[in-house]
Amino acid sequence: MIGYLANLRLVDPLPYLDFVQLMANARCVLTDSGGIQEETTALGVPCLTLRENTERPITVSRGTNRVIGVEPAAIYAHWRRAADGAWPKGELPELWDGQAAQRIVKILLSDTLSAQGSGQGEGGGPVWTSGS
Repeated sequence: MIGYLANLRLVDPLPYLDFVQLMANARCVLTDSGGIQEETTALGVPCLTLRENTERPITVSRGTNRVIGVEPAAIYAHWRRAADGAWPKGELPELWDGQAAQRIVKILLSDTLSAQGSGQGEGGGPVWTSGS
């Protein structure tokens, strides 16, 4: 059956960024990987999860992922829908906006400034700064 699918490519493992680029330009991704389910949701690319369950349910409820099992007829039917463009757009889950680093820095700076204001660090010890 694979021989009849001209645009289907089976490839050896790729470096991460090459793989993300491949997924970003795919019409549909078939996987059993939870991480790939998340990546395709972030990229807005249809994902068919070839398992009976997922540890990433938000990718189903908010994203483009569908858990379809391993039956060949179901895989083909869902792939056909995705390939034909009949797939829900999905949306990014809350806080999947690419701003995690900024939020973390803000929290760390807030906690650091708060501790410096009290003259004590976490656990009640002194706060050491470059000027101390």
